[in-house]
Amino acid sequence: MERVAKGIGKGNILIEEVNMPIPSSTQVLIEAEFSLISRGSELWRRYNVHEVVDPQIMGYSLAGIIVKVGDEVDNFKVGDRVVALAPHSQFVTVEAVNPLHDPSLIKISETISMEAATFWPLLTSSVLWIEQTQVTHDEVIVIIGQGIVGLLCMQVAKATVAGQVVVCDVLDKRCQLASRLGADMVINSKVDDFINCVNDFTEGKGADVVIEAVGGSGAAVAFLQAQDVVRKGGLLQVLGLYGDEPLPLDSGKIQGVRLIGGYLDRSLRPKAAQRALQLLGNEELEVKPIISHRFLYSDAKEAYDLLNNHPDKAVGVVLQWKS
Repeated sequence: MERVAKGIGKGNILIEEVNMPIPSSTQVLIEAEFSLISRGSELWRRYNVHEVVDPQIMGYSLAGIIVKVGDEVDNFKVGDRVVALAPHSQFVTVEAVNPLHDPSLIKISETISMEAATFWPLLTSSVLWIEQTQVTHDEVIVIIGQGIVGLLCMQVAKATVAGQVVVCDVLDKRCQLASRLGADMVINSKVDDFINCVNDFTEGKGADVVIEAVGGSGAAVAFLQAQDVVRKGGLLQVLGLYGDEPLPLDSGKIQGVRLIGGYLDRSLRPKAAQRALQLLGNEELEVKPIISHRFLYSDAKEAYDLLNNHPDKAVGVVLQWKS
């Protein structure tokens, strides 16, 4: 079989041929149909590093069909449509006898497409991130960054708890997507003054919740902006990955503000996982518009290069494992 790998050197994405994995008694074997590239972690912690990356962490959003089950597995069967926390590979083995607090494999109904299912891992996290803010229907939430995570968080907030959702990005394509997918206010901070816009929208009170979901070099500026628009007594939640650059924390601005750094309560993950499936299955949340490009897995290098070199063009990029 073949899988995506990362060799020595920045951006050295390649396809390697390896032996088919053999599932243990507690595992299932999945034949992949689609996998989603998570731009933030897969570029900054995989693509852009010099060293070889373990193929087992090359990706974590794969949808496919179970083709073999271990002897101890009784909750999955051959033919089940599933999505799993698994790398980009033609075939993967995944533990099916899991601790209940951290599901890494879940069945999907016929109402959810395989492409859409690949968003389940990030959507599950987005549900948790929004729920733990405890934002209410009469509050304002600001999300800085409208990549995959930002767009999912925005839609979860609109579909569940938040009253008004303001979003910000510097790329036209992402701003247009956010507007299409239901944001109450969209700010292109390359054109408009983000801080003034938020202050005007909140009548000078500031946002009740601010989520910083910007990855890479832009995160430092986004974090400073987040501190400027969150109200006293509000919450600032940091989700973005930022390479090796430290974030600037203004001790004066952060006084009286709660700060959370990408925290996820694993004990709540099973319920969040089911809620994510419900959102996908009931079409309360759209992911198809987020998919900007589709590549055959053999063109994975081109897919990663596009995400790295043209963030203005690419948002959600999926790999297709069957021609």
